[in-house]
Amino acid sequence: MLMRTDPFRELDRLTEQLLRSGTWSRPAAMPMDAYRDGEQYVVSFDIPGVSPDAIDIDVERNMLTVKAERRPAPHDEGVQMDLSERPLGVFSRQIVLADSLDTEQIQADYDAGVLTLRIPIAERAKPRKIAVGAGDNRRQIAG
Repeated sequence: MLMRTDPFRELDRLTEQLLRSGTWSRPAAMPMDAYRDGEQYVVSFDIPGVSPDAIDIDVERNMLTVKAERRPAPHDEGVQMDLSERPLGVFSRQIVLADSLDTEQIQADYDAGVLTLRIPIAERAKPRKIAVGAGDNRRQIAG
């Protein structure tokens, strides 16, 4: 049987794995999408394999910080790992939010490895009509 191998493929995989694993002092980035959907801003982060209790979301002023930690899966004693390609460690992302967002009303959902934050557009930032009054602009002349 003839096997085709690429000697650099394994080296690339190992290098990527070493550079992608994060620590609390130097977390790895997590991929995200961000978009406006009507009256809210939606930000989604890919963090598969992370337990919901290992996700930390903070907002300080307009800085949103999301941290998550993917821990090794528990194995029975005597289990020998043959291959481990899924990155472990700490992942983090910081985003500066616009003043037009209501950071007091952020909703977070975690489903199928995707953390989705929904941030409403602040009332003060929504377009509004200004009524024009027909006031009495006549000056009275003292006589």
